[in-house]
Amino acid sequence: MRIAIVCYPTHGGSGVLATELGISLAQLGHQIHFVSYSSPFRLRRFQQNIFYHEVDVSAYPLFKYPPYDLSLATKLMEVTKEYHLDIVHAHYAIPHATSAYLARQMMRGRGPKIVTTLHGTDITLVGKDASFFETVKFSIEESDGVTAVSKYLANRTIKEFSINKEIRVIYNFVDTERFNGSVADCSRKVFAPNKEKLLIHTSNFRSVKRLTDTVRILAKVRERIPAKLLLVGDGPDRQASHDLAVELGLHDHVLYLGTQDYIENLLGCADLFLLPSSEESFGLAALEAMSCRTPVIATRIGGLPEVVDDKINGFLHPVGDIEAMAASAVELLTNDRLMESFQAKAREKAVERFDARKLIPHYERFYEQVLRQ
Repeated sequence: MRIAIVCYPTHGGSGVLATELGISLAQLGHQIHFVSYSSPFRLRRFQQNIFYHEVDVSAYPLFKYPPYDLSLATKLMEVTKEYHLDIVHAHYAIPHATSAYLARQMMRGRGPKIVTTLHGTDITLVGKDASFFETVKFSIEESDGVTAVSKYLANRTIKEFSINKEIRVIYNFVDTERFNGSVADCSRKVFAPNKEKLLIHTSNFRSVKRLTDTVRILAKVRERIPAKLLLVGDGPDRQASHDLAVELGLHDHVLYLGTQDYIENLLGCADLFLLPSSEESFGLAALEAMSCRTPVIATRIGGLPEVVDDKINGFLHPVGDIEAMAASAVELLTNDRLMESFQAKAREKAVERFDARKLIPHYERFYEQVLRQ
C-alpha cells in the first residue's frame, strides 16, 4: 500500500506512535510518506520505502496566523497526485483529518481513503473547545476509518461527540527489542554517585502532566531514602518545577536532561517511572518504561489502567495524592523481592500485550478493510 502519515513531528506520544508505525510498515514493504512541517524526531536516518514531504507555510502579511491546515491540504493533494496514495492516515482529528478531507474534496472526491487515529488531547482538550467541537466531530464522521489508542478514549469520543460509527481500538505499541532495559549506554554513577535511587519522568512538561507533583513525590521519598529525580523533556511547566525544587531544597537532586531522542538509554537506568498526570488517554511513556523493566507510579485516570496493572507492575493512585504515590515508591524501593517481581511483570505485560510486532498487523488489516469499503 501507498500510505501518507500526517502527524506532529514533536516529542509527544502521537508523533512517536505515528513515526514508529510508519517505520514498521515500511519494513514490511509498504510505501510510506510522512507529511508534516518538519521531519519527525524519530526519523533520523535514511530508511527504505520512506519519503518525507515538508509542508511550507506562507508568511503572507495579510494572515495574522499562517494557515497551516490549508498548506497541509495542498501538500497532501500534491503528494497524492504524484504517488497515487491509497490512504492518508491522520494522527489527530484537527487539523490533520480536516486537511485530508479538504485535499480529497479538492480532487473532487477522487483522493485516497482517510484513516484517523485519535490520541487523546484532540478529544479531551481541543475537542472540548466550543470553537473546534463541530470540526472535530465532522472530521471523525467523514473519515473512512477511525481508531483510538485505548478503550477509554474510544468510549469517551462516542459519548461526548455522539459518534455513530465504529471506532476501532488499536493500542499504542512499543518496540520491545529496542526498549529492553539495557543500561549499556547509561551509567547510574553519573546520576547517583552515592548510590541514590533514581526516579524518572518524561513528557512535554504541559500542565496536564503535573510536573510539580513529581518534585513533591521526590521530597516525600527523600524523607525515607536517598533518591534523585531525572526530568526528561521540556515545556511550559519546567520553570515552575525548578522553582519548587529550589524552594524545597531539592535543587541538587532534580536533574533536567532536556529532550532526548533515545529515551530507552535512560529508562533502563531508573528504578521507577513517575506519571502523575491529570489526563492520559493511554500513557505511551509509561509503556516504554515498563518495556525497560521500570515499574510505574501513576494516576488512576483515562487509559492508564489499561496499561498499568495496579499492585502488579506498578501502582495507581488518585490525581494529586502525593502521599500515596510516594509511599508506593518507598515500598518498592525498599523491598528488593517486590521490586524484582514488579520489574518482571512490567516487562511481561509490554511484551505480551503491546509489542509492535503484534499490533502493527492490526493496522494493516484495518487499512485493507477500509480500502474494500
